[in-house]
Amino acid sequence: MVDDLPLKILVARITTIKLAYWAAVTAFEVALPFVLVRDFATRFPASITFAALATIGALYWARVSARAPDRRGATLLRSIPTIATSFVAATVVASPASLPLLLIERQRSFEECPSRITCHADALWLWVVVTVIGFVLIPAVFAASLRRAR
Repeated sequence: MVDDLPLKILVARITTIKLAYWAAVTAFEVALPFVLVRDFATRFPASITFAALATIGALYWARVSARAPDRRGATLLRSIPTIATSFVAATVVASPASLPLLLIERQRSFEECPSRITCHADALWLWVVVTVIGFVLIPAVFAASLRRAR
């Protein structure tokens, strides 16, 4: 069974990383059309570049955070319950954070369309990739970076 203090550390750390990751990508996507006033095709490479940089930052943060002791000196140790908790608890807590980005990307998919049919499905694919990174890759790096129990 996962000890109470490490469980709180685990959920807080992984949730914070995922929330910050999705918030950063969402804020960038909201600001991008105001900063780079161009058509979707011209702006989209900047979206991909920022999402890739944010992913690298979040993965690095997950790796460092998994090994860092808290202020009381408690550390997280790798075990099946801890790894499972990395995926389950943080997903339940953080899952709504990806929805604002979905709404923004759905709106982007309509840009420059003569009708209300998706013209830029790549905007929706960006959301899918960022969401999978948040739900799978970030917790996987976190779990893999945990210290081994001795």
